[in-house]
Amino acid sequence: MNKMFKAVWHFVKTSRNQSVLLLRLIRNMSSSTQKPAVTNRLALEKSPYLLQHAHNPVNWYPWGEEAFAKARTENKPIFLSVGYSTCHWCHVMERESFENPDVGEMLNENFVSIKVDREERPDVDKVYMTFVQATTGSGGWPMSVWLTPDLKPIFGGTYFPPDDRYYNRPGFKTILTLISHQWQEKRSEIESQGTKILDVMMRQLNVSDQSSPGVPAMKASTKCYKMLEKRFDQEEGGFGSAPKFPQPVNFNLLFRIFNSDPSSEMGAHALHMCLFTLTKMASGGIHDHISQGFHRYSTDRIWHVPHFEKMLYDQGQLAVSYVDAYQITKDTLFADIATDIFTYVSRDLSHPEGGFYSAEDADSLPLKSSQTKKEGAFCVWKKQELDLHLSEKIPGKTNVTLAEIFNHFYGVKEDGNVDPLQDPHDELKHQNILIISSTTEETASKFDLSPEDVALALERSRKILYEARQTRPRPHLDNKMVAAWNGLMISGFARGGQTMNKPDLIERATQAASFMRRNMVLSDTQSLLRSCYTSDNQEVSQIDIPIQGFVDDYAYVIRGLLDLYEACFDDEWLAWAEQLQNRQNQLFWDNENGGFFSSPEGDNSIVLRLKEDQDGAEPSPNSVSAMNLQRLAAMLDRPEWTGMAERIFKVFCERIEKVPMAVPELVSSLIFYHSKKQQVIIIGDKQSEDTKALIQTVHKYYLPNKVLLVTDGQTDEFLKERLSQITSYIKVDNKATAYVCQDFSCALPVNSCEELEKILQA
Repeated sequence: MNKMFKAVWHFVKTSRNQSVLLLRLIRNMSSSTQKPAVTNRLALEKSPYLLQHAHNPVNWYPWGEEAFAKARTENKPIFLSVGYSTCHWCHVMERESFENPDVGEMLNENFVSIKVDREERPDVDKVYMTFVQATTGSGGWPMSVWLTPDLKPIFGGTYFPPDDRYYNRPGFKTILTLISHQWQEKRSEIESQGTKILDVMMRQLNVSDQSSPGVPAMKASTKCYKMLEKRFDQEEGGFGSAPKFPQPVNFNLLFRIFNSDPSSEMGAHALHMCLFTLTKMASGGIHDHISQGFHRYSTDRIWHVPHFEKMLYDQGQLAVSYVDAYQITKDTLFADIATDIFTYVSRDLSHPEGGFYSAEDADSLPLKSSQTKKEGAFCVWKKQELDLHLSEKIPGKTNVTLAEIFNHFYGVKEDGNVDPLQDPHDELKHQNILIISSTTEETASKFDLSPEDVALALERSRKILYEARQTRPRPHLDNKMVAAWNGLMISGFARGGQTMNKPDLIERATQAASFMRRNMVLSDTQSLLRSCYTSDNQEVSQIDIPIQGFVDDYAYVIRGLLDLYEACFDDEWLAWAEQLQNRQNQLFWDNENGGFFSSPEGDNSIVLRLKEDQDGAEPSPNSVSAMNLQRLAAMLDRPEWTGMAERIFKVFCERIEKVPMAVPELVSSLIFYHSKKQQVIIIGDKQSEDTKALIQTVHKYYLPNKVLLVTDGQTDEFLKERLSQITSYIKVDNKATAYVCQDFSCALPVNSCEELEKILQA
């Protein structure tokens, strides 16, 4: 692959001398970036990202046959640009290049330009990101890839500056000029090269089709633990150095390792790594202490300076991580942070009818009169601002202001608290990013106050600053609603509601699931849709030809529905989960080799049909599906679905055994497979106090290897139809009764919380 990439790059480099005169002309052309009064085809789209580019001088096309046909007819290479609406460097490249009329002219004359929202079309993004990562060693957004008219990649990268700048690295204009020249001079050779590159990629990616004869053993979890332990930052938490990402998939695995043997050294340290990291994150600047929720990642080692965008998929997964931490420790700190996330999402990322929006941007205008957006402008503070807003005196302490307490507690400095090394563009100069740098007790001692006084002062200060922040220009909201991410957030609310005994959170999850069923399902096939959209008046709509859901949409929504069922016990959600699993199997399952493809069969515009296994910012759909299939098998007595999970483990056996740290969510599913699974079946009126008490007893404990069914024996028609043996479980002494079973072979029934606790803890 590297040889092929070098060969393609050689085409570009060898024409530098021939293009010197042209490059000089380009550099001398007008550099005006004033947005022209033009509109391109993207104005007809609904994606917020595509709409951001609707008035570029580039003749953009959305991904589709119209663009492909133009490239074939005119025999032009395709320039593919992939990003998303809250991507900081996507904004930079738009300002520098795509808003420039001269760049627009170069693109329009020599290429067919296609713009793709990676959140709307993850199938397109994954294919060409695989190419970029394989040929350059890294990837990211914006992604820039040049294709032949038949969609084969020939050259690619991520962000390109407009002109030649660093270490002889060619700029975007140079790349455009040279690729255009080479296409004219060596078209057949480049097309052949694209075919060879694609062939190599197909051979490399089909390694997973050679499945193992057996399911990997539990020792893979120990190996994964040891790999994470080596990367664990003992002083600041997290895994690896800067930049640091939350990585909830690691928490999921480590909590399960702890649960497998809590008294062992490995179990204890696995728990420590999670709790320490979650605590550090909660104290850091990655956590928004004023408007709640978490930013995307930390640019430094100490969780202080974040990349300020907020993504729904982070909120959903981190909510589960903090809920798990609370369930294990009963430390209210973790419950408070989970509640923080729920507050943020309910307030700022929620459609009135129940769906969840995708993200908030990192960039915003510092002032309403400003012309240029800056990263973090909505979130950061100058000390003078804080002193002004928090000038109130502490009651009974006429010489102490709220500002003094707040600034000490959150590490505020006169000239700002951001290391210049973390601020390469001087966007955060003299600004403060709030980070907890003291304790309530230490702050109380410093100012001769009680800890209660300090806690009240901080709470009052945060409320004042929240109101002050609302007067600032808000960051752009990507109000596209993505099925997969809504599934992750449904899990968060459902798990939070069941563990913290908060019915309002369960109701919020139910509202979101109902929204999805109304707005994100095709009526004829009952297939999921990838996304839906909302207008300024909050009207929900689809694009003319709706994008059908991908495998991650199914996997994450099914997991959300299973978590929702175990929180509210309305079997309609269990029924929908089974229906969606059947549809996922039809669309994406590889009957020959096992495992799920990322996209359905039959789309000729997808040149590689991938099977994803990497657990990164989002878990792999194969990892989540392996767990879903096992949970559904245990709930509905579907042993054939356990067999499908086994085939997933076999397909990715080599990955699990050699590099388990790349697939921690899949290893979590493997632990579930090898563990003794508990089926907890509670028979009783769902609204009665004795039934609720038994349910809360189950939710009191972190039990990752259990499934929970609750029925009154009368109204749960789906359960009775799918699980005939459910009718054999009856109440004892006319009280709500719990059965703890394995493969529906049960211990003696109990109807007291104390007896149930003994069985669950045995």
